[in-house]
Amino acid sequence: MSLHIESRGAGAPLLLIHGWGMHCDIWGSVVTQLAQHFRVHCVDLPGYGASPMIAQYDLDGLVQRLSEYWHTEHDGEPLALCGWSLGGQIALRWALHAPHQVDKLVLVATTPSFVQRSNWECAMDAHILQEFSVALLENHALTLKRFMALQVRGSEHERELLADLRVRLSSRAEPNIAALRGGLEILRNTDLRAVLPQITQAALVISGERDVLTSPAASNYLAQQLPNAQLFNIKGASHAPFLSHPEIFMQRIEAFLNG
Repeated sequence: MSLHIESRGAGAPLLLIHGWGMHCDIWGSVVTQLAQHFRVHCVDLPGYGASPMIAQYDLDGLVQRLSEYWHTEHDGEPLALCGWSLGGQIALRWALHAPHQVDKLVLVATTPSFVQRSNWECAMDAHILQEFSVALLENHALTLKRFMALQVRGSEHERELLADLRVRLSSRAEPNIAALRGGLEILRNTDLRAVLPQITQAALVISGERDVLTSPAASNYLAQQLPNAQLFNIKGASHAPFLSHPEIFMQRIEAFLNG
């Protein structure tokens, strides 16, 4: 089963993994800028954009599909992963699943657990995700719009960012409803806290100072628990710092990957 991946540029490979409800167009201008220094691959996750759905739609199923693709198409060449939100959890699991494939990690607005659990308060209430799951069945388009609004809430230039996000989302076919529901289940069920010390790749954790979906406290925890990580907080940014602050975002990634 194929995956839709768009590639540009030359140099060391860098794969960008989008978050829930989106597709590879979400990365905006940073792709063009990063492609000046790296061979950038932008994936549509299964069920999004131009990628077909898969049967096993859970975190391990997504990681298995991506890992198999990379092994088949690129002979398992070590690559850097840049994962945003849900994409960051996929990147973490991939680094654990196939450490020989993953050289470095860039984790953007990522958390080991999106929902509150025992001894884990820097996350959203599980009831919020449940409400999104119910709303998907009633009106998935409206639910996606609500989620997009949360992604830019509090950011500098919030109104302009939301308009840009909506245009980007509508540039491709609507996501598969099963992929949307499966993605919410991943967000609700995933707790990677226990395995973080086992993920030894060099990692750059990027957080938005004003993020209301994945708090800076969660990013700080992530950077502390990963054995070889550094934290970079972007002031004035919320959940999508690559859209609101593309220049500083790109510069920090370039310095990290070339370091």
